[in-house]
Amino acid sequence: MRAAVYRGNHLVSVDEVNIPAIGPGEILIRVHACGVCHTDLKKIEYDLLTPPRIYGHETAGVVAAVGSSVTKYSVGDRVIVFHHIPCGDCFYCARKLYAQCPVYKKVGVTAGFEPAGGGFAQYVRVMDWILERGVERIPDGVAFDTAAFVEPVNTCVKAVEQCDPKPGDVVLVQGQGSIGLIFTMLLKLRGCKIVTSDTIARRLELSLECGAEYALDPRHEDVAAKLRQLTDGRGADMVIVATAAKGLVEQAIAATRPGAKIMLFAQTSDKERIELSGASICVGERQLLGSYSASVDLQKECAELVFSGRIPLHLLVSHRIPLDKIEHAFRLATHPGEFPEESPLKVIVRPQEFTV
Repeated sequence: MRAAVYRGNHLVSVDEVNIPAIGPGEILIRVHACGVCHTDLKKIEYDLLTPPRIYGHETAGVVAAVGSSVTKYSVGDRVIVFHHIPCGDCFYCARKLYAQCPVYKKVGVTAGFEPAGGGFAQYVRVMDWILERGVERIPDGVAFDTAAFVEPVNTCVKAVEQCDPKPGDVVLVQGQGSIGLIFTMLLKLRGCKIVTSDTIARRLELSLECGAEYALDPRHEDVAAKLRQLTDGRGADMVIVATAAKGLVEQAIAATRPGAKIMLFAQTSDKERIELSGASICVGERQLLGSYSASVDLQKECAELVFSGRIPLHLLVSHRIPLDKIEHAFRLATHPGEFPEESPLKVIVRPQEFTV
């Protein structure tokens, strides 16, 4: 099969590799769509993990083979797969901090080499503990490109559940890439009054379509002043930091009232640094929160949310890229400003398609 293999030093090459062999209790999925996630892009950009690896974890496809003892799924089933599933028995699982579970940290989906998700390949092997609770069937009529959103939507729902916004809360969502727009959609369902910020005009336009009442470019508008204007001088009740641009957390503090919640969602690299006044948290009684990855408790709820069409995810897919052009897919995702006429947003890789 063909796969996009991370070779180190920021390099990914599309190579021929062996289709992964499956064992008892495992399945093989023929990948039809895999979303490009900035978590994987950071691993490549900063060389965070040792090569070789095959990344990609927002994976949707068709069951191509089943191992012995597998009765839950059959060849031909259309499915999505999560690459992490917790043990359910450890210290962290008891506290529902699943992303800290040692078993959760083990990746259980691979296209070869050290397991890393594998969705940027034509086939992936799903290990037995993932198969038990980490696979969901895609209903007829739901496109693979849409189904690939189940995992990222789960991560966003998890963060919103942790923040627990109330109807009428004024919430600032910083960044309106695909993740920020998903947050805007989810907060709209919660009945919040949403203000968004971004520096790309098309994304601001989309945020209004997805439920924002105000969409601001922080280069030209005073976001904190707007939030105070909307709240009798107080500031936002909550901020979700959905992008990793420098200085955003400091701006979030400035835009919030005392007692506000600030969710860090995109700060996933150890190389990122934030400098804050301690008093802005302590004296201001603000809550600084973090949320990472998905929750198995929300898996079926989030799958239904995606499959039902209750949130307009179709607005987010800007590019569908064949596997051999994956470097261009990564460039679109990491440097959207270089392609203003294309308005890059959510980029989907289709491993079964080639241009050469």
